[in-house]
Amino acid sequence: MDYQPVVVQRPHRTATTKHSAESRYWRQFKNPVFIKEYAPVTSVHFSPSKPHRYAVTAATRVQIYAPRTQKVTKTISRFKDVARSGCIRNDGKLVVAGDDTGLIQVFDINSRAILRTLDAHKQPVHVANFSALDHTRVLSCSDDATVKLWDVPSQSPVATFHDHTDYVRAGQVSAANPHLVLTGSYDTTVRLWDSRSGACEMVMGGPDAGAGSRNTAPVEQVLLFPSGTAALSAAGPILRVWDLVAGGRCTRALSNHQKTVTALAFDANAGRLLSGGLDHMVKVYDVGTYKVVHTMRYPAPVLCVAISPDETHIAAGMSDGTLSVRRRQPKASEASSDALFAAAATFESFLGGSLPGIGEGKVKSKVKSKPVGDVDEMRVESRRRKRLREYDRLLKGFKYSAALDSVLRKNVPPTTAFALIQELIHRDGLRTALSGRDDVLLEPVLRLLLKTVNDPRFGQMACDVASLVIEMYGAVLGQSPLIDSLFLRLRKKVAQELLFQKELLKTKGALDMVLASAALMAG
Repeated sequence: MDYQPVVVQRPHRTATTKHSAESRYWRQFKNPVFIKEYAPVTSVHFSPSKPHRYAVTAATRVQIYAPRTQKVTKTISRFKDVARSGCIRNDGKLVVAGDDTGLIQVFDINSRAILRTLDAHKQPVHVANFSALDHTRVLSCSDDATVKLWDVPSQSPVATFHDHTDYVRAGQVSAANPHLVLTGSYDTTVRLWDSRSGACEMVMGGPDAGAGSRNTAPVEQVLLFPSGTAALSAAGPILRVWDLVAGGRCTRALSNHQKTVTALAFDANAGRLLSGGLDHMVKVYDVGTYKVVHTMRYPAPVLCVAISPDETHIAAGMSDGTLSVRRRQPKASEASSDALFAAAATFESFLGGSLPGIGEGKVKSKVKSKPVGDVDEMRVESRRRKRLREYDRLLKGFKYSAALDSVLRKNVPPTTAFALIQELIHRDGLRTALSGRDDVLLEPVLRLLLKTVNDPRFGQMACDVASLVIEMYGAVLGQSPLIDSLFLRLRKKVAQELLFQKELLKTKGALDMVLASAALMAG
């Protein structure tokens, strides 16, 4: 029968230290790259088309970054004042941005040439983005309290909405209906507009709303679900969920930030929501339950946050001018089919032959070849023997004293030491392991007892070992000052623990009386 190694019980981690699968996924976004800009980073936007370049707006320029290298590939600086809301069109060819003069400009992303100039706002334009369905439409929201939907080829507004009474700092065109526009304003209202009628179809969160759905702070951000049936808004530290099908009813109010929420973003399939705030936090919500599943801390107040469509990058802009980009290395199983087909096609053209499975849309990434041999030949299976630890090897040789010495070293955790002591007790060999020790060999035993005698995990066993040591070495006390001092310290520590336990019993009795009297009064 093979020797059975000593089983060391690992301490159970508490629930707070365990990371769920969700948290482990978001923790894969690591190795942040910090890029310093000259002014607060007010906008980050990833291109929906590959290679998912992203536009970063800060000061009087919009910079286009390459996601692989985090280097600037293009710089657009043809602004007369602070630039706002640089946004890349879905095809990745055009960029639109507003500025504090009220001007909106459309640029070619490669040549950086100004293609169109939209000039009708009289105050800063904080929102300028393309319609997701109609690439010739641009939405603009301005501090002059107006919202405009532009036709880019003609450089003229298709619709203008005037019902807001304060700055309009948030807006989005619905991804399900190009005629619907959602906006949020510093007048505390969230409004849904229809460009066909030019009217406001729905008002949410204003002073006339119910107590549970009334915004008491300016609306900083709004976000429409891809389906167009629900929307989110951020006013102060409160996130609200609005059911647009039910007439703009507030279904949820979330308060997980300590300061104003300044950024909202969905992941690729809108199953997770990211919110960033002035409390330096970015929180990730499960859209199904609206519970926070992960939190990321940043060194400065967060002004904007975005996640790449392929979910490999999270970019956050901060008020101190820092751009943080966290990266996640995708697994091999997450590689796109396009990349697999491209690699397969290259290999096929190189060989000049054909690959099986290409026509059916399947590419095998790993092929294991089977060994070829005679069916009657004998195969000898080899097993690698597991190496025993030092204390197991000594126990196997019945060297109990040496085995105990091997676990009394400083780098060995108490769980291992007491697992070995438990095994020695089962073998009736603890007295043998402790006998015949001088002051040098007895010192680590006493130090282990001093360290663990008041530990709830080992207290009972430590007391049993201490009793055995006192019985065996009580007659020789007084011959070594070091051993005498360790025995005195052990006695003092046991006395302190007994006093502490008595105080705990008194406290428990007092609490029992209070709880019993409270139960009688309640009855």
